[in-house]
Amino acid sequence: MARSSSHRSTPPPRSQLRIIGGQWRGRKLQFAAVAGLRPTGDRLRETLFNWLQCSLPGTRCLDLFAGSGALGLEALSRGATSVDFVELNAQAAHTLKEQLQLLGAFGAQVHNCKAHDFLASTSKRYDIVFVDPPFADNLWQESLDALESHLAPEALVYVETPRNTALPTPPHWQLDKEKSTGQVCMRLYHCAPSRPDDH
Repeated sequence: MARSSSHRSTPPPRSQLRIIGGQWRGRKLQFAAVAGLRPTGDRLRETLFNWLQCSLPGTRCLDLFAGSGALGLEALSRGATSVDFVELNAQAAHTLKEQLQLLGAFGAQVHNCKAHDFLASTSKRYDIVFVDPPFADNLWQESLDALESHLAPEALVYVETPRNTALPTPPHWQLDKEKSTGQVCMRLYHCAPSRPDDH
């Protein structure tokens, strides 16, 4: 006897994002539609990667709260050598792995764990880091503090926050670019090597 359709498992809902530049320009990819996942919009991504366009080729990148993977995928498309995607939600991490396989993306690795746990377990250093945590969780400060030992000399750190959010940073971090759009503030920091008197 055939099973009724009511017994069939329903696939988890998915949404789409579009890569806006580089080798995969125009490709539409899926991401898991999970609560709190808020991909950086096309206009903000375009602004960010205009800021980064001369710095990206050959870099090692970290997408610390990857979610849809929009920022790390854009970086790979535009010439980054490698990207570590860190995502706590298992469904989002699984979907991101699928999309990377569809693209045949080399140099990409997905880590299904907390951002803090990943940073505590790795000795890697990165040239560019994307920090865009769920706004409701208020994880910016602990994330930036934990990043210090994982930054290559002259690293760039992108941070996305709600508008008007105060963001204390180490003295040797220089605010390179800043822009507010709607309720979102985007900041790009240039992290010069720290000096003994910075501590």
